[in-house]
Amino acid sequence: MNGLGKIVLLLLIATTACSTQYERPGTLPKKFPRVSGAALTGESVTLPDQFSGSPVVILIGYVQRAQFDIDRWILGLMQTGVQTNIIEVPTITGMAPSIVSEFINDGMRSGIPEEDWRTVITLYDDAAEKVKTAFGTERPQSASVVLLDAAGKITWFSNRGYSATQVLELTDRIRSLE
Repeated sequence: MNGLGKIVLLLLIATTACSTQYERPGTLPKKFPRVSGAALTGESVTLPDQFSGSPVVILIGYVQRAQFDIDRWILGLMQTGVQTNIIEVPTITGMAPSIVSEFINDGMRSGIPEEDWRTVITLYDDAAEKVKTAFGTERPQSASVVLLDAAGKITWFSNRGYSATQVLELTDRIRSLE
């Protein structure tokens, strides 16, 4: 694909990836929706099954701008010293992204160190739709932060954007699960 084709494709993806807004349901689901995606390593992953038996923080991104928020959550959690799995879950819906998923994944790989590829699990199409429907996308630039216990039950949630106060609250909740 030539340079102009790539630019047109990226513009198409950017304008369709999260064009539908999903309202957050009045009550969150008790468990994370069972969905399949792929880590940037190429490994197929089923959530939440992949992390059964231990707590996990899932940072869901709906648009590329959410990466800044996700990075702050990761840094904040790592600075607290919690020892739990932390994963990023980009959600991409629409016809164009599903057609060029490998191109999108290659783009993400180019900006993420290889040692972190296993912690980025991309959801496309129906899987992304399930997650968006479960948690809503009213604030797409902010990550939805979900803490699951060892059984996959949702024990903490936020979609308000990063704050140090929330990191400390989440850290306390994680430690109570360990």
